[in-house]
Amino acid sequence: MKAARVWLAPAYVLHQYAYRDTSRIVEVLTRQYGRMTLFARGANAPKSTLRGALRPFQRLLVSWSGKSEACPLVAAEVDGGFTELTATRIMSGFYLNELLLKLTIRGDANPEIFDSYESCIQALCQGDLEEPTLRCFEKRLLDHLGYGLELASTGSGQPIRVDQHYRFAAASVPEPCVAESDGAVYGQSLADLDAEFFNDARSLRDAKRVLRAAIESCLEGRALKSREIMQAMHRRTLS
Repeated sequence: MKAARVWLAPAYVLHQYAYRDTSRIVEVLTRQYGRMTLFARGANAPKSTLRGALRPFQRLLVSWSGKSEACPLVAAEVDGGFTELTATRIMSGFYLNELLLKLTIRGDANPEIFDSYESCIQALCQGDLEEPTLRCFEKRLLDHLGYGLELASTGSGQPIRVDQHYRFAAASVPEPCVAESDGAVYGQSLADLDAEFFNDARSLRDAKRVLRAAIESCLEGRALKSREIMQAMHRRTLS
């Protein structure tokens, strides 16, 4: 990081944990500077102004000073109105945060990732449909990271036909196949994912399968704790 002092940078808290008695280590996503690790001295103290501001899923303006790997956080304030995810959607928010923690590089600025994350959080807070909102974010994140999916044509350059089935694996291009093939995805589902508009349950189901395979390839074997928790909660609900 070149700047010794940064003032009022738009940011979101991705993760934080206690350090000693009264301080915190805070991972934030900023628009201009990418993901940063900040040292919030005294943030847990009863009278600290940071204590109430460092909330997940809330757009902030943060200021820090220094060039170390964990720069001291000077100030943090809420930017705009308060936002909060409902209890039924908070795990989706933690899933988004964990994706960013594991797939982005500290200090690598990518304003498009910040904007996509912000749009997704706002949509979840406003009550937009959860599954389509998450799928759109996953697709855009892959695009912004340079791992975008080929959804419009096959390896031979033929356009995707909406009435055809395709074999689609991570880090590959769609290839025509029969509907009974392992991993077959309907052409309409690929077209819907490309357009970020899901016509039906099959489109959403296929999109989830395609995007999960692509994300797991990027994770290189690292597990997502938020996904494991959501799956455990789902199993508990069914039992």
